[in-house]
Amino acid sequence: MQNNGAKQQRGHVLLIAGDSATRRRTVQVLPSRNLAALSMVPVSALLDSNVPSDTTYLDGIHDQNALQVRLRTAAATPGPLLVYLSGRLTTDRRGQQLYLALSRTTTSTARYTALPWEWLGIELRTRPQGLTTVVFDLAADKGTWPLLREYGTLPASTAAEVYGVVTPPGFAGDEGVSTYTRHWIEQLRHAPERPSNSRLHALTVASAALPPGALILPGIREITAPGYAFGPPVTDERQGLADMPAPRSAVPAPAHAGGGRAAGPAQQTGTVVTVRTAPAPSPQPGSAHPGFAAQDPRPHIHALAQSGRHTEAAQMAQMWEQYILQTDGFDSPKATEWVEIRADLAKMSGNFLLATQLWVGAGRTRLVHQSPDAPEVLSAARSAHYCWTQLKDVTGARECGPELISLLRALPSLDRRHLTVAQQRLEYLHDAPGGS
Repeated sequence: MQNNGAKQQRGHVLLIAGDSATRRRTVQVLPSRNLAALSMVPVSALLDSNVPSDTTYLDGIHDQNALQVRLRTAAATPGPLLVYLSGRLTTDRRGQQLYLALSRTTTSTARYTALPWEWLGIELRTRPQGLTTVVFDLAADKGTWPLLREYGTLPASTAAEVYGVVTPPGFAGDEGVSTYTRHWIEQLRHAPERPSNSRLHALTVASAALPPGALILPGIREITAPGYAFGPPVTDERQGLADMPAPRSAVPAPAHAGGGRAAGPAQQTGTVVTVRTAPAPSPQPGSAHPGFAAQDPRPHIHALAQSGRHTEAAQMAQMWEQYILQTDGFDSPKATEWVEIRADLAKMSGNFLLATQLWVGAGRTRLVHQSPDAPEVLSAARSAHYCWTQLKDVTGARECGPELISLLRALPSLDRRHLTVAQQRLEYLHDAPGGS
């Protein structure tokens, strides 16, 4: 966020926690946890400014008019402004308008008890350019997701920089700080210098294990578009490109990478580079997708995981998955393949909860397009079941169990012992201490 002559003016941070997002007792977003974590971050880091500032925490608010007043007050601040929103994204009964659900919001009362998303744009539209940032970490409910995918975006205001993520319904999140917000904070804490907002968003997307199909704004297309802060990938051999480079993605290079900034448009605030390992010749783009290398990236990713570099492998796989989602679509076979790659990487790293969720999601997606006896569908189900049996956390296993069993039931040609064992274990889990 640029100061643009606001050095002597007061700034404002407005943190809004809407209703928590849960489905079948599976937690997706706990806004109160996110606000608590953000409260530990210095305001100067949140605002990217050292001007005197005010902070407003709205946690548990249920009056849309009171919330509008707070938003209007924040919008009137003369200096830099950050508006952060977290919670459940919903629609009214007619399903025509988006709302941030508040603590007492239901589908039938959304028009009167939730924050209409368009109010955000209305209140911020008169703000000076360069002084306003909107960050959101949301989860869409089941009725909202189709509308959100139709829109393909979640606008806030043309006067604001807008960054964030919306998680699809039904995908379990953390019971602590949400993935996007947690990594956003971590990037602020560990960066030698406070990154620009666009760089901060790109670093967060690249490092966070976001659910498949999550709506990311700005997405890969916007980040790699001409004129955006990161520009196209660097091909300077001094950068030390990986043996198998990632697609055009949201990973910016440090200012000192390769002995200096690359020449050209990427000099604005950063550049996009791949995971750095040994030097290699400049990549040749593949014919199927611009920005893809001609070689298969999977052996390189697998090698990273085999050598214990699980975080790098997961980040690289996530970048490729996001690129495929943008170019081929959420339900494309290639997108499903990358979900399965991420699931296998999660298993290799010992994250059996994420592996189970990803394998179940892949099996469900394949089942929409393939027959129940297709080898790929059965393989995904068997992998999901195996990873689930390795889960030691009772709560996590109990939450994943119903979705897994639903998938197993839909596959009559699968060995029935998988379903029987899963049902017996889930019954045991519900009787275990802490069960309900």
